[in-house]
Amino acid sequence: MPSSALALVRRCVTLWQPITRALENLQAPAALLARAYVAEAFFRSGLTKIRDWDITLALFADEYHVPLLSPGAAAVMGTAGELLLPVLLMLGLGGRFAALGLSVVNGVAVISLSEIAPAALQQHITWGVLLAGLAIHGVGRWSLDCAVVAPALRKKAPDNKS
Repeated sequence: MPSSALALVRRCVTLWQPITRALENLQAPAALLARAYVAEAFFRSGLTKIRDWDITLALFADEYHVPLLSPGAAAVMGTAGELLLPVLLMLGLGGRFAALGLSVVNGVAVISLSEIAPAALQQHITWGVLLAGLAIHGVGRWSLDCAVVAPALRKKAPDNKS
């Protein structure tokens, strides 16, 4: 590679480094925003279900066709998932578990409806992508997993020095 081309590559790398650092500094707040966005949507859905349990049971009996579960069991499990998992996700406590659990709730919601509007399907896809990102990459430094659980586990881990 000629020296002028090498100098250009070095200059580009030098210019790119502060951008990379800035993006890395945005990871924790971005993860928190993703957690908040998804958690709010599912938690509100759970609140709607417990407001009128009779209607919820009727919906699970007539509209939502959850495979392998009775309508009553599906209603209880779905509502519990929509109320408990978003709280864990928002706190970042068992964050990956919560993200995976909400992914299941999200997927079951999509497959249990015989007809779903394109806009509603797009919303479920958006939630699914955000949940996949949180499950794969973690829920970020601004979480109880990172601030409390991980340090506690490191303190309790046996010293591997011989």
